[in-house]
Amino acid sequence: MTSLADFWSYLSEGPLVWLTATLLAYAIGDACFRGSGRVPLVNPVLVAVALLAGLLFVTRTDYPTYFEGAKFVHFLLGPATVALALPLYDNLGRLRRALLPVLAALLAGSLTAALSALAIARAFGVGDTLLASLAPKSATAPVAIGIAERIGGSPTLTAVLVILTGITGAVVATPLLNLLRIRDWRARGFALGVASHGIGTARAFQVNRTAGAFAGLGMAMNALATAILAPAILPLFL
Repeated sequence: MTSLADFWSYLSEGPLVWLTATLLAYAIGDACFRGSGRVPLVNPVLVAVALLAGLLFVTRTDYPTYFEGAKFVHFLLGPATVALALPLYDNLGRLRRALLPVLAALLAGSLTAALSALAIARAFGVGDTLLASLAPKSATAPVAIGIAERIGGSPTLTAVLVILTGITGAVVATPLLNLLRIRDWRARGFALGVASHGIGTARAFQVNRTAGAFAGLGMAMNALATAILAPAILPLFL
């Protein structure tokens, strides 16, 4: 056991160990997702997070150490977000025809995401730092972290809340939208993008390309809306 601990201590110093672990965890999650017949509950991100959390716990590795090795994945969030403009461009005509409903849905969705979270958290008596960290939770991670830093929140906590929001949306979106009998792929995708940012957008692309394009649109527009609305709404709850 001592030699195994020494070997892991040596191995964990390598910069590629945690990047490799992250990619491997997602590959396992994706294999589980496909093997389950694409059941929403077996979300690949959820599986990957669970596997990595277990690995960090067993090896007693703190988050800064993990992030130092896996930060290349974080860097790719920006280019991946920009790349979503390509399918959106393919659906530009559909967007123009539905511009007013899109703007109305954006305002309703962005306000609801921030107000509901802050109201519930305040009702439970949480502190100001947590409120500031919670306000931008439905924006994509790079934007949400930046907003949290500006309004007095904890960027690390915001990152966790963003991931939890995305996973929750990706898991419940399909059965919930089916229950509500919403059949329009544009509406389904846009709602998922506004509520669950990149993880929800990835889920939308798995279901339908048009839904994925509008989810990307919802994610991008909600990032802008949240950057404006969150700092304005937060003082009402402090």
